[in-house]
Amino acid sequence: MTQSPPETLGTVIDGLMRQLGLQKKLQQYDIVPLWPSIVGEQIAGLTSVDRIDKDILIVKVSAAPWRTELTFRKKEILDKVHAAMNSDSIKDIRFR
Repeated sequence: MTQSPPETLGTVIDGLMRQLGLQKKLQQYDIVPLWPSIVGEQIAGLTSVDRIDKDILIVKVSAAPWRTELTFRKKEILDKVHAAMNSDSIKDIRFR
């Protein structure tokens, strides 16, 4: 009987994440370190990624005028998010 080589820990974890349906969620959180490069340092200094809820990126904004400005620019920012992540798994952005 031939024994197959042992699986690497990474392979086992990837398989488990797929089985539990968590792989997409983890990939979505790749946005956190990319946020400053997507929106620029000035906006990144006034905002923070809070969470992802049902494919919606929730972003905290420290000032109401900036929240309004970012809401107007949501489509542009969402396009940049999709390009940076090479994925459209984030469907919308809410600024709070």
